[in-house]
Amino acid sequence: MRYRAASLVALAVLGTLVMLVLFESSMFAQNSGTSGTVYIMSNKKVGNSVLVFRRSSNETLQMMQEVSTQGLGSGGTGDPLMSQGALTMSRDGHLLFAVNAGSGELTAFVVTSSGLEFGSKVSSNGAFPVSVTEYNGTVYVVNQLGISNLSGYTVDSSGRLTPIGGSSKDLPGAALGLPAEVQFGPNGKNLIVTEKGTDQVDVFPVNSDGTLGDASVQPSSGMRPFGFAFSPMGTLIVSETEGGFPMRATVSSYALSDSQLAPISAKVPDGQTAACWVAITGQTAWVVNTGTATVSSYAIGPDGKLHLVKGAAASTGAGSVPTDVAASSDGTVIYVLESALGGVAGYRVSGGSLTPLFNKTGLPYTIAGIAAR
Repeated sequence: MRYRAASLVALAVLGTLVMLVLFESSMFAQNSGTSGTVYIMSNKKVGNSVLVFRRSSNETLQMMQEVSTQGLGSGGTGDPLMSQGALTMSRDGHLLFAVNAGSGELTAFVVTSSGLEFGSKVSSNGAFPVSVTEYNGTVYVVNQLGISNLSGYTVDSSGRLTPIGGSSKDLPGAALGLPAEVQFGPNGKNLIVTEKGTDQVDVFPVNSDGTLGDASVQPSSGMRPFGFAFSPMGTLIVSETEGGFPMRATVSSYALSDSQLAPISAKVPDGQTAACWVAITGQTAWVVNTGTATVSSYAIGPDGKLHLVKGAAASTGAGSVPTDVAASSDGTVIYVLESALGGVAGYRVSGGSLTPLFNKTGLPYTIAGIAAR
């Protein structure tokens, strides 16, 4: 009897282990189903869409799908939106959001292992939406033209966007603002916007109902603040085009606390031209310089201070006009859009250095906005 009881216990334990292995394998399959996926917005004037690519084991991009946003892009090339965050993934990776600058709308998609599924489309409540952000089911889009403003929405798991009453808020810079990016802070309690036209960074407190309080305005350390990203420690890293003056581009860092920004490193030069887009992997910030077609690398210290590692960690080539950047979710690869070539370049990350992986062309020259898994 003891032997039989012991055998039954052993079988039960074995069965439990098998179920755990199967569960973990299933979870791995679900989580890896969208890994190595790159999303690029076509921004076509005749009909905006998102192009979905899968990065294969031989480090090339394979086209999976083109799905309509059911809205209109702006058309044009060479940074037509003058922004970062035109295409943004939700923090849990379940949803993707795209601005429709030409028709003044915002589109939400559901992310699946086989591509994207259309969720919904709403008005951006302004002119020329250029950047969108999400935190825990709350979404905000910034409109660039006219009186620059923000509008908020809730979103559910099916991609259904619903406007938040009373959420529309004009930027402090109003018609002069020319916002480049909007993004929630790390804990979702603040909304940050860079204004190129007024050389300032706005911080809006987010109320419990999703509406916004009045902005705290921080003068930018450098001229023309553009794209930005938060480090794992919560440091805000902002690129500054410095008006496009040759070899004058800079990057600055800030600490965010209680809806206030405090400069840490101010105007750290990279020796390049027109620093615009920022992506962060680990404690390294990657900054795309449009004018010199390069990617710079900065080390982010524990105290948030910036140290230039390489002014030109990579080059996309003369005349390529790089216009946006995204990092894979595991931080091993960054992708850079090449507007003038209708292409996207991939680089392997190694500390503060980059190794070229591929350069895929044949995309629309209107491309603007990139997100990655």
